[in-house]
Amino acid sequence: MAITERPPMALPSGEGERDFQPLGVFRRPTAHTGWRSWITTIDHKKIGIMYGVAALVFFLVGGFEALLIRTQLARPDGTLLSADAYNQVFTMHGITMIFLVVMPMANAFANYLLPLQIGARDVAFPRLNAFGLWCFLAGGIFLNTSWLFGGGADGGWFAYAPNTGVAFSPGHGMDFYALGLLITGIASTTGAINLTVTIINMRAPGMTLMRMPVFTWMTFVVQLLLVFALPVITVALFLLMFQRLFDANFFDVSAGADPLLWEHLFWIFGHPEVYILILPAFGIVSEVIPVFSRKPIFGYPFMVFSGIAIGFMGWGVWAHHMFASGIGPLSVTAFSLSTMFIAVPTGVKILNWMATMYGGRLRFTTAMLFAIALVGMFTIGGLSGVTHAVAPSDTQQTDTYYIVAHFHYVLFGGAIMGLFAGMYFWWPKVFGHQLSEGLGKWHFWLNLIGFNLTFGPMHILGLQGMSRRIYTYEEGYGFDFWNLVATIGAFTIAVSMLVFIANIAISKRRAADAAPVGPDPWDARSLEWMVSSPPPEHNFDELPVVTRLDEYWHRKYAEGDDHKVRRVASAEDVMDPGERTDVHLPSPSYWPFVVALGLPLVGYGLIFSLWWAVLGGLAVAGGIYGWAFEPADDDENPPHDHHDDDHGDDDSGAAAELPTDTADGDDEAEPIEGEQAAEEAPVG
Repeated sequence: MAITERPPMALPSGEGERDFQPLGVFRRPTAHTGWRSWITTIDHKKIGIMYGVAALVFFLVGGFEALLIRTQLARPDGTLLSADAYNQVFTMHGITMIFLVVMPMANAFANYLLPLQIGARDVAFPRLNAFGLWCFLAGGIFLNTSWLFGGGADGGWFAYAPNTGVAFSPGHGMDFYALGLLITGIASTTGAINLTVTIINMRAPGMTLMRMPVFTWMTFVVQLLLVFALPVITVALFLLMFQRLFDANFFDVSAGADPLLWEHLFWIFGHPEVYILILPAFGIVSEVIPVFSRKPIFGYPFMVFSGIAIGFMGWGVWAHHMFASGIGPLSVTAFSLSTMFIAVPTGVKILNWMATMYGGRLRFTTAMLFAIALVGMFTIGGLSGVTHAVAPSDTQQTDTYYIVAHFHYVLFGGAIMGLFAGMYFWWPKVFGHQLSEGLGKWHFWLNLIGFNLTFGPMHILGLQGMSRRIYTYEEGYGFDFWNLVATIGAFTIAVSMLVFIANIAISKRRAADAAPVGPDPWDARSLEWMVSSPPPEHNFDELPVVTRLDEYWHRKYAEGDDHKVRRVASAEDVMDPGERTDVHLPSPSYWPFVVALGLPLVGYGLIFSLWWAVLGGLAVAGGIYGWAFEPADDDENPPHDHHDDDHGDDDSGAAAELPTDTADGDDEAEPIEGEQAAEEAPVG
């Protein structure tokens, strides 16, 4: 957690006085370049980049699985996949896209940007942050190695009982499902705790909660949802694991158990999970749209509180997934009403985005196009979702392709479009060069057209009666044409991804000869644009003092006596130099990697041989021991005494001594009385 150093209680740095020399295995790594530096890094920016790269790789894997599904269904009586292989492919496609693509990609943005947006130097627990990354990778790779051991999971991403029992799924695929998601769940839980503490404790002086960017707010809501939702699915996965591996009976009707227990546990997690997936994208477009509309976000408090309302109300709608399961008319009525009500805060966001664009000087960059696409496509998905609040309609649509169309308009048309908007928007900040706008627009239009060709016809197929999860269909049912159109659309999306990959490669090559993009190529509004591109390792030379929402924008623009806003400073004038070399940051560590490496070994041991579990357990225990006893800093780089910053910070991250805002915003922050103020730095 963050250390607050306050003289005279601060301990001396001890430079030149340290006799203790830790054993070699406990010394902190010192590499800052090369591949070793990426394995041992605890820098939130490098970790964010690795989350993003891993998510893109898994996106290609999940996309390939989607192409197999669409090729199988392109024509009647498809023979590319057997029924068993089809079950495995569509199950692994859903697991990959939800748990290994959208969630970690959102985490990539959160890890990289959140400390910058709140004016912090790192996250609260840097080593725990690294552990979350390696744990996610360990779980994702573990899940996909199931293909090498008899086949992937075959019970759907929702894993309904009793289909997941050994009698109906005798292979090891569902074992990999249960254990793999438990491992990735550890990653998500530690990450959620870390980011929550970071937001609460490490905001810059003056940054009250209602001065945080909307993306930071939506990330905050998501982390709280994760903290409370993940224990529920963890319980369900433990029950499934014990039933499959140790002959327990939790979902077997013949043994007196109830398969609906799984459905309730899964969807109590699963519907907040929908908002865990979509709220980061909402936050991203809430940053993109104001910048390219040349206006502040319309109704900032309503955007914040509607996000909070979505997170809160998301706990009360899970049973609309179960209207066909016989839960009774009273439950159906209650969850029908709650499903209708949750559309209200979502509608508030859509109206506010439209109001932000209305009357603005719009710049249709690639990032803006993807953001606008989210508004449009998510609205379609939301409207089809409202039909599920009508119980007779929902019962008719259950297990048809209408449902497939709905959740892809929400999660692809919403989450994926928003994530692409964020990539094009923050790419110059992360890598120091922009992606090509020309290729970006090719990517956008191919993606948008392919998306609607793929999932639009599924509404029609569902209303015609085509069931989900069927591996083929006979000719003459009227499904032929629209399935072929959907398959053409899926391959169009694949082409758009090839354009995106080409854009990355070409833009990187062109950047070598191009002029630097500078700290703020978009004339943006939030604090991450106040530092160089890419940012220095320590983020800020001096922690910024925040006096209002959109602090960085207000440092560039001011309202004159004629009430017209004029630019008063360039980005270079107000940017943080990033030149200090005496800012102490925690040293790298390889123990998070070691601990995470042991977890899949435990998983393999539970499935195949307990000796592997013993080996994995020793790796985990040894890694935790090393983590606990490694020194706070490496021997050659002792901590610096850095009481030279004159910005104070109270426990909430907002400086109580700062003056309140005035109408013209010209007041300067008063110096803090007494001893020099503390500066917060993360602990290794």
